[in-house]
Parts: sequence; structure tokens; C-alpha cells
Amino acid sequence: MKRFWTEVAVDEDGGIRLDGRPVRTPGRAALALPTPALAAAVAAEWRAVGETIDPRVMPLTGLANAAIDRVAPDPAAFAAGLAAYAESDLLYYRAESPAELVAREEAAWDPLLAWARDRYDVHFETISGVMHRPQPTATVARLAEAVASRPPFALVALQPLVTIAGTLVGALALAERAISADDLWSAAIVDEAWQAELWGEDPEAEKARAVRRRDFDSAVRFLGLLG
Repeated sequence: MKRFWTEVAVDEDGGIRLDGRPVRTPGRAALALPTPALAAAVAAEWRAVGETIDPRVMPLTGLANAAIDRVAPDPAAFAAGLAAYAESDLLYYRAESPAELVAREEAAWDPLLAWARDRYDVHFETISGVMHRPQPTATVARLAEAVASRPPFALVALQPLVTIAGTLVGALALAERAISADDLWSAAIVDEAWQAELWGEDPEAEKARAVRRRDFDSAVRFLGLLG
């Protein structure tokens, strides 16, 4: 789609207007943002559009559209899908060797599990290897409650954090400001970083990781703009 507007504004309800006309989501709902900071950032994406609209450089708008069209109609179902990661979190499955990698995983992942134990009063089962080990029913239920308590705009930001980093625990810690974005990213790529040090960096893997980091950072920014 070609750019057809001159002026971008935010109305009193947090909606985005182009030359006075409201922007609508793909589902035809009004694109209205819940905080002034997020509304201003989304408006800035629309102001920055060149000759044609490129959704790839409008990540905040894309997340807002998803929150309104996909999450808000049934937030409980969306939250349940995210909560399923409580059964297979990256932090549970540890390397058996070498000792240095085991130590790196412990240093990066154990503090996150310790935080979640204190925050949610839960217990985790960790294992060396990749064979699935069920988590306590109470743990899964408690983490599901923590996810379900969040509004649609927060849920939509959690999804890429969980899926890219591979850890629901880590995403919740970030949302509650118990870990920085850089530290969570480092924790998420412990194994990748180890392999790159051992065998050298693969250009294709490096490129794919850069795309994941871009999407991760967009979700972090979106979450931060919610206040």
C-alpha cells in the first residue's frame, strides 16, 4: 500500500489518526493504544513510513494489531497457549557435558529459577539431557495464573519473548523487571554462544540470530511502553 496521508495524530482515546481518519486493524477495529507512550511510539512508526507501507519496520503496530484482533477476543485461550511453555521451559533442560557449558548454564539459568521459586512459591524439576520430565502440577498451574492475569497488550508482548528466548520463566522475570533484556538474551543463547566459540560462527546462524534479536527487542520495547 502506498502512503496516502500527510499528518499523523493521536486522539484522546489513544487512537491513531491519519489526516484525521482513524487507523483500523486488519480486523477493522480501531487501532487504539492503552498508554500515551505506546500511542506516541506507534504514531512515530506511521510518521516514518516512506513511499510505501512496510510492516517489517512497524513492529509496534503489528503487535498492537495482534493484541486487538487476536488476543482481546479471547485472552484466556491465548494465555493458555503461552502457559503451556511452563511444561518445557529451556531452563529445565541442562547439558550433561562439558563441564564449562554446564557451569555457564547454571550461572545463567539458576538465578531465574530461584527468582521464580521465591516469586510464585513453586518447585521446578531440572534434568540433564533432553528427555521430557513433567513439572509439578502446582507449578504449572501457578505459572498459568501469572500469565492469565495479564491484559491483552501485555500478553501479546510476552509471546515473542517466550518463543524466541524459549523460557516462560525468563519472560515473566523480564516483565516484572527482575532481569534486564540483555541478560535474558544472553541466558537464552548460552548454548548457541558456546557452539560458536567452539566451532566458529556460522554466517547463516548469525543472520538468523540477528533477526530473532530484532524481534525480541521490539517485544521488549512494546512491553516497556505499557508502563
